[in-house]
Amino acid sequence: MNRESVLLIGLGGHAKVCIDVIEQEGRFDVQGLIGYSHEVGSKVFDYPVIGTDEDLPSLLDDSVNVLIAVGQIKTPDPRIRLFDLAQKNGCRFPIIVSPHAYVSKHAKLNAGTIVMHGAVINAGAEVGRNCIINSQSLIEHDVVIEDHCHISTGAKINGGVRIGKGTFIGSNSSVRQCVSIGERCIIGMGQEVLVDCEKKVSMPCKKN
Repeated sequence: MNRESVLLIGLGGHAKVCIDVIEQEGRFDVQGLIGYSHEVGSKVFDYPVIGTDEDLPSLLDDSVNVLIAVGQIKTPDPRIRLFDLAQKNGCRFPIIVSPHAYVSKHAKLNAGTIVMHGAVINAGAEVGRNCIINSQSLIEHDVVIEDHCHISTGAKINGGVRIGKGTFIGSNSSVRQCVSIGERCIIGMGQEVLVDCEKKVSMPCKKN
């Protein structure tokens, strides 16, 4: 059976991990990657770098599967910009799930989201578009994660939490059940979020 191809927009460390998950999942072949001009013609794990952001209008059409493979820590803006560009060109955004992750059949994932190795997404959870659910992270029951979020490695999001658009949850952090975190927040590595956090917070958000 011929597999569909997917174009990766991005060329950093996160793109390498995306490639590994795609290979392990086995549903798609990597068509190529989009990087900087000096990287065009090079390869990542034998996959060619075929263009730059400036080439995207000529590469994107309604037959192309796209995954945004740019990482996200300080700001979601690059991922949002590239997602919107691909969307305007009618591209398709597959949901990529590692075979080494667990996603409940009662959970919902939306377009362009990738679930990395060892992640767990439990029953009743919903993850928005263009999200990164990174390695070993835990998304518990009834959690709502809005579009363009990154739940980083080993983070634990407990039941009933709501996370707003574009928010970053750092590695090994934990969020108390039923807490609400606003849009574009940055929760640092190892933090405990015990109370609601407002919009655009960039601090530990830790209270006893």
